[in-house]
Amino acid sequence: MLFLVLALLVVAFAWPVREFMRQQAQLDQLRAQAASTQARVDALEALKKRWADPAYVEAQARDRLHFVLPGETGFVVLGTPQPTQNDAPTQGAPPPKAWFSNLWDSVKAADAPPSKP
Repeated sequence: MLFLVLALLVVAFAWPVREFMRQQAQLDQLRAQAASTQARVDALEALKKRWADPAYVEAQARDRLHFVLPGETGFVVLGTPQPTQNDAPTQGAPPPKAWFSNLWDSVKAADAPPSKP
């Protein structure tokens, strides 16, 4: 009789213990997700602070958009640079083209008549 009562108690407590373990695993997963999200928020806030600096914005405009200040002369070197003796031959993908080259290529492609098969 005692064995039967113990078996019923084990069966009665097995389901709540299993649910408790499942909920603990879910809680750990949610905590990890929250930590990951917080790290991303921190990184974005740091990026926002960098963009609030006028010197950084100016540097990015010069680098990405080739902007120059009034009175300065901007130069864009066209073509590929000739390798020097010290340069090792690079393998892999060619360097990315400037944004204005991509724009001009898309205008030329849009203006071209469609090819017939």
